[in-house]
Amino acid sequence: MGFEIIVKDTTPMVTENDIEKVAKQFLLQIGYIVKGSSPDIPLKLFLGCFIRRPDKAWLVDELAFELKTSRPTIYRHLNKLKGFDILEEVQVGEEQRKKAYRLRYGNLSKAWNFAEAHINGAVENYRKTVEHLQELIDSEGKHGEKNPADRRLQI
Repeated sequence: MGFEIIVKDTTPMVTENDIEKVAKQFLLQIGYIVKGSSPDIPLKLFLGCFIRRPDKAWLVDELAFELKTSRPTIYRHLNKLKGFDILEEVQVGEEQRKKAYRLRYGNLSKAWNFAEAHINGAVENYRKTVEHLQELIDSEGKHGEKNPADRRLQI
């Protein structure tokens, strides 16, 4: 899964002191928790496992047992969190053969730097596309099109 996040203008929740309320609202805002769905498993996974135990590398089976859910459900949520680039995958166990997951750098603020870098890169790519599109628009007008608005859009 590639990087995908919802970016919208919001008021920072800096006056709220309930960690669960802040985490839930944040996860809704960025698109990890889907509006209208149960936030229980994603919130418990994020807050209960990765935030409250940032030092621990979690195996999928451990997460499934901890959250009393299936491995496919855990993988679905892990992939979303990995998509934000705030989790890292590490090898654990005998001969380093098992994959485990933990909060990058053991710190949400440091891990979030990766998400911000992706956001900045995506916005810069949008900017380049907009500039190119504007060049195409300007070029089309210079090549003698009588009325570009009369052209039918071909999609």
